[in-house]
Amino acid sequence: MNIPALPYTVRPLTSTDEPFLWEMLYLAIYVPEGTPPPSRDILKLPEIAKYVQHWGRSDDAGLIAIDAETRNPIGAVWLRQFLENDKGYGYVADDIPELSIAVLPKYRGKGLGTRLLGDLITAMTPKSRPISLSVDATNPAVVLYKRFGFETVGINGTSLTMLRFSTNA
Repeated sequence: MNIPALPYTVRPLTSTDEPFLWEMLYLAIYVPEGTPPPSRDILKLPEIAKYVQHWGRSDDAGLIAIDAETRNPIGAVWLRQFLENDKGYGYVADDIPELSIAVLPKYRGKGLGTRLLGDLITAMTPKSRPISLSVDATNPAVVLYKRFGFETVGINGTSLTMLRFSTNA
C-alpha cells in the first residue's frame, strides 16, 4: 500500500517550541494497546518533566516537523543530556544525550518519525557522538531504532536501554 507523502517541513527546535514538546512528551509515553493512557498529571512528575522543562539549554538539540498546509507542529525528536545524579530513563553516561521522539497520532505510520530520526542523526554526524534512549520492549518503535543502529545495552523491567554508538552513517 502506497502512503502519500506528507507535505511538511522540518526545522530545529527552539525554546518557543516548549509548549508543543510537552504534548510530544505525553505522546512519547508508550501505552500498550488496550491499556488506558495515563493522566496528563504524569507530566508533573520530576522524572518525566525533566525531558522538556526549560527547553533550550545549551546542550539541548532537536527537530520539529511542521505541516506545510496548516503550519501546525506535527512531530518532534529531541536530545537532552542528563547527569548521573539526575538520570533519565535511558541514561548511559553524562556525555551521552538521551533521545525522545513523538508524532501526533494522525500522522503516524507515514514515515515522519523515520525522517525526523534520520535528520537528527545526520545533523549529529559531525559531532560523532553516541545517543541513548529508553523504550518498552513491546513498543513497535524498537524496530525503527534498530534500523538506525541502536543496540540494547541494558534492560530495566520491561524497558530496554538502547545506544547508538556512533552517529557516523
